[in-house]
Amino acid sequence: MKRSFITAAAALGTLGLVLSACSPSTSSGTETTGATSSTDSGEKATVTFRLWDDVAAPAYEASFKEFTAQHPNIDVKVEVVPWADYWTQLPLDVASGEMADIYWVNSSNFALYADNGNLMNITKEIGTDHDEWQQSVVDLYTRNDALWGIPQIWDSIGLFYNKDLVDAAGVDVTKLKWGGEDDTLLPALQKLTKDANGAAADSADFDANNIKTYGMNAQADLQAIYLPFLAQAGGQFQKEDGSFDFASEQGVQAFTYLTDLINKYHVAPSAAETNTNGDLSREMFIRGDMALFQSGPYSLKTIAENTDINWGLTNLIAGPEGAISTSHGVVAVGNEQTKNREATIEVLKWLGSAEGQAPLGQMGVSFPGAVAAQDYFVNYWAEQGVDVSVFIDSASGKTTLSPFGPDVNAGSEAFTPRLLDVFLGSVPVEQGLKEAQDTGNAAMGF
Repeated sequence: MKRSFITAAAALGTLGLVLSACSPSTSSGTETTGATSSTDSGEKATVTFRLWDDVAAPAYEASFKEFTAQHPNIDVKVEVVPWADYWTQLPLDVASGEMADIYWVNSSNFALYADNGNLMNITKEIGTDHDEWQQSVVDLYTRNDALWGIPQIWDSIGLFYNKDLVDAAGVDVTKLKWGGEDDTLLPALQKLTKDANGAAADSADFDANNIKTYGMNAQADLQAIYLPFLAQAGGQFQKEDGSFDFASEQGVQAFTYLTDLINKYHVAPSAAETNTNGDLSREMFIRGDMALFQSGPYSLKTIAENTDINWGLTNLIAGPEGAISTSHGVVAVGNEQTKNREATIEVLKWLGSAEGQAPLGQMGVSFPGAVAAQDYFVNYWAEQGVDVSVFIDSASGKTTLSPFGPDVNAGSEAFTPRLLDVFLGSVPVEQGLKEAQDTGNAAMGF
């Protein structure tokens, strides 16, 4: 699982976490037919459910198998549209009336569709008679005093680390802090970064053109990297009115620190590579070529199932204002234009239940949005020897707002090319941030 709203998506100009904004997906082979007409009594109705994550799809298949056992007159067809195509296909299918009856959205995209009347009003259709949902996700998708989606998964940020590399360098990953005179992160990363001859980045013999092992990821990843760093510097991504505000003095401090890790100290991979491959850092961590990898629970399964390194989890890196995490979630929304309204609402109710979400936790996909189902996820990873409580701690501690507003995607598409230039080091940070912010705000009408 990969994105809940941004990782490699930043390079494509889409503000679209996850959590999430999940792993690169391939089509499940299910034909995308849009809403299927409901039928007279006794004949089965078919409800279509779309998501972008092929890691989560099997959990939903299992969930809907049980749903149909309890509701024999309703079939649910799962269709996976890969992340790279999801947000371009969605508006086309909504406009043509071919959109699925129920589909995943993230916080950067739901407001536009809610305001345009494309989504079912969950407050109206479901009411309060449901299992308890993760409140941070409910808050994120509440607009104009109504909830517009059923919380499905949520995530926050933690720090994956290679135990062997950390132990060999003598680094205490529980005490990492960036910024100021008591900065412990940069010295740690310099010890952890090694060239092909084994020289560390803090050595006079270090060859920055021949690096074997990097210290950590410091790429243009909104969810896991620059949004937390921005908040930890005392800055904010957006103002209350939705306009971008990341080119502040605090923003310059955060982005300068991050880009210096890449271009000045060479302890993080080059943006020339990560700007076009948002998964590169995770791939390097999996191979053992990166010591620290800051990410969310959406990376758990991919790492656990593809690496032989000795790894662990700890709390995210702190900054001048402390350890501030992003906290995001994905919801399932109902298509207001569905031809299967009654059946669609029944499926939405199921998706909001702990029973319906249990497979998401039982199969280790992510923290379910239904509170009573979250222990399934905790227990799944405990059986694998992984303590995921760091993500719970991050979500319950200080957090920063995820991107919001009906036009934030348009703003993101406008500012992303210049922001990527900032990470490349091809433009001064202060200048690049202001140009990116101005371009993004103009695209949103500010």
